[in-house]
Amino acid sequence: MSDAETIPEGFERHDRRSPVTDPWEPIWRRLHGDVMVLGVRAAQAHCNSRGFVHGGLISALSDNAMGLNCFRRLDGTVRLVTVNLSVDFLGSAQVGQWLEFDTAFVKPGGTLCFAQAFVTADGQPCARANAVFRVVRTAAA
Repeated sequence: MSDAETIPEGFERHDRRSPVTDPWEPIWRRLHGDVMVLGVRAAQAHCNSRGFVHGGLISALSDNAMGLNCFRRLDGTVRLVTVNLSVDFLGSAQVGQWLEFDTAFVKPGGTLCFAQAFVTADGQPCARANAVFRVVRTAAA
């Protein structure tokens, strides 16, 4: 197995898929306490025309990681809708690097949920993201 195919210890295939993330598979997850960390090995399909990982992928997977972690902190009978997402790009990521999307802060509420995530490329800071999600209560079954 090449270095580009190795997955860090503790990660398993992420079981929640969506049409937007399908082209970026495989996506991995690691459960660490009450936090779910997402991970992906950067490949050509993740890159822009200049050859480094596209900011749209970093934004989308940051949003995904933060939303999943907010959901985990709430009662499980809610849906979350992103109402604000901001991403500060701190560095670039290259093909072959391991990207991790680690949600560092979640403040759940009855109407809004706030989160912050940090993205690293081979352990080096790549991006910082903040999001606000609208909590939508669903009818109990």
